[in-house]
Amino acid sequence: MFSKPTARALAILDLLMANPQQSFGLTEMTRRLQLNKATCHSILTTMAQYGFLVQNPKSKSYRLGPSIVAAGNAAFAQFPVLEYARPELEALTSELQMGCGATGRTERHIVLLSHYGASNPSESPFQLGLRLPNIAPLGACFIAWSPAKQLEAWLTRAHTSQAAYNERFDQKLRVNVISIRSRGFEVKLKTKAEEKLIHDLRVINNQWNLEALEESSSLYQKSLCNEQLHVDRVDPKARYSVCNISVPVFGYGKYPALSFSVGTIKPDLLGSEILYIAERLKDAATRVTLAARNSTQGLQIED
Repeated sequence: MFSKPTARALAILDLLMANPQQSFGLTEMTRRLQLNKATCHSILTTMAQYGFLVQNPKSKSYRLGPSIVAAGNAAFAQFPVLEYARPELEALTSELQMGCGATGRTERHIVLLSHYGASNPSESPFQLGLRLPNIAPLGACFIAWSPAKQLEAWLTRAHTSQAAYNERFDQKLRVNVISIRSRGFEVKLKTKAEEKLIHDLRVINNQWNLEALEESSSLYQKSLCNEQLHVDRVDPKARYSVCNISVPVFGYGKYPALSFSVGTIKPDLLGSEILYIAERLKDAATRVTLAARNSTQGLQIED
Protein backbone atom coordinates (compact mmCIF):
# COMPACT_ATOMS: atom_id res chain seq x y z
CA MET A 1 0.00 0.00 0.00
CA PHE A 2 1.36 3.41 -1.02
CA SER A 3 2.06 5.83 1.87
CA LYS A 4 2.11 9.54 0.97
CA PRO A 5 3.82 10.65 4.25
CA THR A 6 6.61 8.13 3.66
CA ALA A 7 6.92 9.20 0.03
CA ARG A 8 7.34 12.84 1.10
CA ALA A 9 10.23 11.97 3.43
CA LEU A 10 11.82 9.79 0.75
CA ALA A 11 11.47 12.59 -1.79
CA ILE A 12 13.48 14.87 0.50
CA LEU A 13 16.22 12.26 0.83
CA ASP A 14 16.20 11.61 -2.92
CA LEU A 15 16.56 15.33 -3.67
CA LEU A 16 19.52 15.70 -1.30
CA MET A 17 21.20 12.50 -2.56
CA ALA A 18 20.87 13.69 -6.15
CA ASN A 19 22.47 17.03 -5.19
CA PRO A 20 25.08 16.09 -2.56
CA GLN A 21 27.04 19.34 -2.91
CA GLN A 22 23.98 21.48 -2.20
CA SER A 23 21.84 22.34 0.78
CA PHE A 24 18.23 23.50 0.57
CA GLY A 25 16.18 25.91 2.63
CA LEU A 26 12.53 25.35 3.47
CA THR A 27 11.25 27.62 0.68
CA GLU A 28 13.38 25.98 -2.02
CA MET A 29 12.52 22.52 -0.71
CA THR A 30 8.78 23.17 -0.80
CA ARG A 31 9.05 24.65 -4.30
CA ARG A 32 10.98 21.71 -5.70
CA LEU A 33 8.93 19.04 -3.97
CA GLN A 34 5.62 20.87 -4.35
CA LEU A 35 4.83 20.32 -0.68
CA ASN A 36 2.81 22.39 1.75
CA LYS A 37 5.26 24.53 3.75
CA ALA A 38 3.92 23.43 7.14
CA THR A 39 4.03 19.76 6.13
CA CYS A 40 7.55 20.08 4.75
CA HIS A 41 8.76 21.93 7.85
CA SER A 42 7.37 19.21 10.09
CA ILE A 43 9.13 16.46 8.11
CA LEU A 44 12.42 18.36 7.99
CA THR A 45 12.34 19.10 11.72
CA THR A 46 11.67 15.45 12.56
CA MET A 47 14.40 14.18 10.23
CA ALA A 48 16.87 16.69 11.67
CA GLN A 49 15.91 15.68 15.21
CA TYR A 50 16.91 12.10 14.44
CA GLY A 51 20.10 13.08 12.65
CA PHE A 52 19.06 12.22 9.11
CA LEU A 53 19.39 15.90 8.18
CA VAL A 54 21.49 18.75 9.53
CA GLN A 55 20.34 22.38 9.51
CA ASN A 56 22.85 25.18 9.04
CA PRO A 57 22.29 27.55 11.99
CA LYS A 58 22.96 30.66 9.85
CA SER A 59 21.36 29.91 6.48
CA LYS A 60 18.72 27.55 7.95
CA SER A 61 19.27 25.27 4.95
CA TYR A 62 19.32 21.48 5.23
CA ARG A 63 21.79 18.84 4.09
CA LEU A 64 22.20 15.12 4.74
CA GLY A 65 23.12 14.28 8.32
CA PRO A 66 25.23 11.70 10.21
CA SER A 67 22.43 9.16 10.55
CA ILE A 68 22.38 8.92 6.75
CA VAL A 69 26.13 8.26 6.83
CA ALA A 70 25.53 5.41 9.27
CA ALA A 71 22.69 4.08 7.11
CA GLY A 72 24.90 4.40 4.04
CA ASN A 73 27.70 2.47 5.71
CA ALA A 74 25.26 -0.27 6.66
CA ALA A 75 24.01 -0.42 3.07
CA PHE A 76 27.59 -0.28 1.80
CA ALA A 77 28.22 -3.50 3.71
CA GLN A 78 25.73 -5.18 1.37
CA PHE A 79 27.83 -4.00 -1.62
CA PRO A 80 31.39 -4.32 -0.28
CA VAL A 81 32.67 -4.75 -3.83
CA LEU A 82 32.16 -0.98 -4.21
CA GLU A 83 35.22 -0.49 -1.98
CA TYR A 84 37.37 -1.85 -4.79
CA ALA A 85 35.33 -0.26 -7.58
CA ARG A 86 36.00 3.39 -6.76
CA PRO A 87 39.71 3.65 -7.71
CA GLU A 88 39.11 1.66 -10.89
CA LEU A 89 36.23 3.91 -12.01
CA GLU A 90 38.15 7.06 -11.15
CA ALA A 91 41.13 5.84 -13.21
CA LEU A 92 38.88 4.96 -16.16
CA THR A 93 37.20 8.36 -16.02
CA SER A 94 40.59 10.07 -16.15
CA GLU A 95 41.89 7.86 -18.96
CA LEU A 96 38.83 7.85 -21.20
CA GLN A 97 37.59 11.38 -20.42
CA MET A 98 34.06 10.00 -20.22
CA GLY A 99 31.59 9.52 -17.39
CA CYS A 100 31.97 6.18 -15.61
CA GLY A 101 29.66 4.61 -13.04
CA ALA A 102 28.47 1.52 -11.24
CA THR A 103 24.90 0.27 -11.03
CA GLY A 104 23.27 -2.30 -8.79
CA ARG A 105 19.90 -3.97 -8.99
CA THR A 106 16.96 -5.03 -6.90
CA GLU A 107 14.06 -7.17 -8.06
CA ARG A 108 12.22 -4.04 -9.22
CA HIS A 109 14.92 -1.49 -10.04
CA ILE A 110 18.33 -0.79 -11.49
CA VAL A 111 20.02 1.81 -9.28
CA LEU A 112 22.92 4.17 -10.03
CA LEU A 113 25.31 3.65 -7.10
CA SER A 114 28.32 5.72 -8.14
CA HIS A 115 29.10 8.19 -10.90
CA TYR A 116 32.37 9.87 -11.85
CA GLY A 117 33.11 12.52 -14.43
CA ALA A 118 29.74 14.30 -14.54
CA SER A 119 28.27 15.08 -11.16
CA ASN A 120 25.80 17.86 -11.79
CA PRO A 121 22.57 18.00 -13.82
CA SER A 122 23.96 20.48 -16.35
CA GLU A 123 26.51 17.83 -17.41
CA SER A 124 24.39 14.73 -16.84
CA PRO A 125 20.89 14.35 -15.41
CA PHE A 126 21.71 10.78 -14.33
CA GLN A 127 22.30 11.46 -10.65
CA LEU A 128 23.20 9.16 -7.76
CA GLY A 129 20.31 7.02 -6.60
CA LEU A 130 18.49 7.20 -9.95
CA ARG A 131 16.15 4.22 -10.23
CA LEU A 132 15.07 2.69 -13.52
CA PRO A 133 12.75 -0.30 -13.92
CA ASN A 134 14.41 -3.71 -13.91
CA ILE A 135 12.37 -4.65 -16.96
CA ALA A 136 13.61 -5.62 -20.44
CA PRO A 137 15.35 -4.20 -22.33
CA LEU A 138 16.89 -2.42 -19.30
CA GLY A 139 19.27 -4.45 -17.16
CA ALA A 140 20.43 -6.81 -19.90
CA CYS A 141 24.01 -6.69 -18.61
CA PHE A 142 22.79 -8.29 -15.36
CA ILE A 143 20.38 -10.74 -16.96
CA ALA A 144 22.95 -12.11 -19.41
CA TRP A 145 24.73 -13.80 -16.49
CA SER A 146 21.68 -14.54 -14.33
CA PRO A 147 19.67 -17.77 -13.86
CA ALA A 148 17.11 -18.75 -16.50
CA LYS A 149 14.20 -18.04 -14.15
CA GLN A 150 15.35 -14.41 -13.83
CA LEU A 151 15.61 -14.11 -17.61
CA GLU A 152 12.05 -15.40 -18.03
CA ALA A 153 10.71 -13.08 -15.32
CA TRP A 154 12.54 -10.14 -16.92
CA LEU A 155 11.02 -10.93 -20.31
CA THR A 156 7.55 -11.45 -18.83
CA ARG A 157 7.66 -8.02 -17.17
CA ALA A 158 8.50 -6.49 -20.55
CA HIS A 159 5.53 -8.14 -22.25
CA THR A 160 3.29 -7.02 -19.39
CA SER A 161 4.52 -3.43 -19.80
CA GLN A 162 3.47 -3.61 -23.45
CA ALA A 163 0.10 -5.17 -22.50
CA ALA A 164 0.62 -8.03 -24.97
CA TYR A 165 3.01 -10.85 -25.79
CA ASN A 166 5.15 -10.11 -28.85
CA GLU A 167 7.10 -13.11 -30.15
CA ARG A 168 9.37 -11.08 -32.41
CA PHE A 169 10.26 -8.74 -29.55
CA ASP A 170 10.83 -11.72 -27.26
CA GLN A 171 13.23 -13.36 -29.73
CA LYS A 172 15.11 -10.09 -30.27
CA LEU A 173 15.70 -9.73 -26.53
CA ARG A 174 16.93 -13.31 -26.25
CA VAL A 175 19.40 -12.71 -29.09
CA ASN A 176 20.55 -9.50 -27.35
CA VAL A 177 21.22 -11.39 -24.12
CA ILE A 178 23.11 -14.18 -25.89
CA SER A 179 25.25 -11.64 -27.77
CA ILE A 180 26.07 -9.72 -24.59
CA ARG A 181 27.15 -12.84 -22.74
CA SER A 182 29.19 -14.25 -25.63
CA ARG A 183 31.36 -11.14 -26.03
CA GLY A 184 31.35 -10.08 -22.36
CA PHE A 185 29.89 -6.57 -22.62
CA GLU A 186 26.73 -4.63 -23.53
CA VAL A 187 26.51 -1.76 -26.04
CA LYS A 188 23.43 0.46 -26.00
CA LEU A 189 22.65 2.99 -28.72
CA LYS A 190 21.29 6.49 -28.27
CA THR A 191 17.52 6.57 -28.69
CA LYS A 192 14.63 9.02 -28.80
CA ALA A 193 13.45 7.43 -25.55
CA GLU A 194 16.72 8.44 -23.89
CA GLU A 195 16.41 12.01 -25.19
CA LYS A 196 12.94 12.22 -23.66
CA LEU A 197 14.17 10.77 -20.35
CA ILE A 198 17.04 13.27 -20.18
CA HIS A 199 14.61 16.14 -20.79
CA ASP A 200 12.23 14.80 -18.12
CA LEU A 201 15.04 14.33 -15.57
CA ARG A 202 16.22 17.91 -16.01
CA VAL A 203 12.68 19.16 -15.44
CA ILE A 204 12.23 16.89 -12.44
CA ASN A 205 15.50 18.07 -10.94
CA ASN A 206 14.07 21.59 -10.81
CA GLN A 207 10.79 20.39 -9.29
CA TRP A 208 11.61 17.13 -7.55
CA ASN A 209 8.71 14.69 -7.68
CA LEU A 210 9.06 10.95 -7.02
CA GLU A 211 5.81 10.14 -8.80
CA ALA A 212 6.93 12.07 -11.88
CA LEU A 213 10.29 10.31 -11.75
CA GLU A 214 8.61 6.91 -11.58
CA GLU A 215 6.30 7.83 -14.43
CA SER A 216 9.16 9.08 -16.63
CA SER A 217 11.34 6.02 -15.99
CA SER A 218 8.39 3.73 -16.74
CA LEU A 219 7.68 5.58 -20.00
CA TYR A 220 11.37 5.30 -20.87
CA GLN A 221 11.30 1.51 -20.50
CA LYS A 222 8.12 1.17 -22.53
CA SER A 223 9.41 3.42 -25.32
CA LEU A 224 12.69 1.51 -25.56
CA CYS A 225 10.73 -1.61 -26.47
CA ASN A 226 9.92 0.05 -29.81
CA GLU A 227 13.46 1.19 -30.67
CA GLN A 228 16.75 -0.41 -31.65
CA LEU A 229 18.72 -0.32 -28.40
CA HIS A 230 21.40 -3.01 -28.47
CA VAL A 231 24.28 -3.64 -30.83
CA ASP A 232 24.64 -7.40 -31.30
CA ARG A 233 27.76 -7.34 -33.48
CA VAL A 234 30.43 -4.65 -33.39
CA ASP A 235 32.13 -3.93 -36.71
CA PRO A 236 35.53 -2.32 -35.91
CA LYS A 237 35.28 -0.06 -38.99
CA ALA A 238 31.68 1.10 -38.57
CA ARG A 239 30.50 4.12 -36.58
CA TYR A 240 27.92 3.89 -33.81
CA SER A 241 25.93 6.47 -31.87
CA VAL A 242 26.54 4.97 -28.45
CA CYS A 243 24.66 5.70 -25.25
CA ASN A 244 26.79 3.53 -22.98
CA ILE A 245 28.96 0.43 -22.73
CA SER A 246 28.60 -1.89 -19.74
CA VAL A 247 30.24 -4.98 -18.25
CA PRO A 248 29.28 -7.19 -15.29
CA VAL A 249 31.23 -7.24 -12.02
CA PHE A 250 30.86 -10.48 -10.10
CA GLY A 251 32.27 -9.71 -6.69
CA TYR A 252 31.92 -12.73 -4.41
CA GLY A 253 29.26 -14.75 -6.22
CA LYS A 254 28.57 -16.38 -9.57
CA TYR A 255 26.02 -13.74 -10.61
CA PRO A 256 26.75 -10.04 -11.24
CA ALA A 257 26.92 -7.90 -8.11
CA LEU A 258 27.29 -4.67 -10.10
CA SER A 259 27.79 -3.45 -13.61
CA PHE A 260 30.42 -0.92 -14.69
CA SER A 261 29.45 1.52 -17.44
CA VAL A 262 31.00 4.22 -19.57
CA GLY A 263 28.46 6.86 -20.55
CA THR A 264 28.05 10.55 -21.41
CA ILE A 265 29.50 9.63 -24.82
CA LYS A 266 29.00 12.64 -27.11
CA PRO A 267 30.70 11.81 -30.43
CA ASP A 268 29.93 8.71 -32.45
CA LEU A 269 32.43 5.92 -31.88
CA LEU A 270 34.20 3.62 -34.27
CA GLY A 271 33.64 -0.05 -33.54
CA SER A 272 37.35 -0.32 -32.74
CA GLU A 273 36.93 2.38 -30.09
CA ILE A 274 33.97 0.53 -28.58
CA LEU A 275 36.04 -2.63 -28.39
CA TYR A 276 38.91 -0.77 -26.70
CA ILE A 277 36.61 0.81 -24.09
CA ALA A 278 34.94 -2.53 -23.47
CA GLU A 279 38.31 -4.21 -22.87
CA ARG A 280 39.32 -1.48 -20.42
CA LEU A 281 36.02 -1.95 -18.59
CA LYS A 282 36.45 -5.72 -18.49
CA ASP A 283 40.00 -5.38 -17.17
CA ALA A 284 38.76 -3.10 -14.39
CA ALA A 285 35.86 -5.42 -13.56
CA THR A 286 38.20 -8.42 -13.42
CA ARG A 287 40.56 -6.64 -11.01
CA VAL A 288 37.64 -5.67 -8.79
CA THR A 289 36.27 -9.21 -8.83
CA LEU A 290 39.66 -10.70 -7.94
CA ALA A 291 40.21 -8.15 -5.16
CA ALA A 292 36.79 -8.89 -3.71
CA ARG A 293 37.27 -12.64 -3.85
CA ASN A 294 40.70 -12.39 -2.23
CA SER A 295 39.18 -10.45 0.64
CA THR A 296 38.05 -12.39 3.69
CA GLN A 297 35.64 -9.63 4.67
CA GLY A 298 33.01 -9.81 1.96
CA LEU A 299 29.74 -11.66 1.70
CA GLN A 300 27.82 -11.62 -1.57
CA ILE A 301 24.05 -11.79 -1.25
CA GLU A 302 22.62 -13.54 -4.29
CA ASP A 303 19.22 -12.75 -5.77
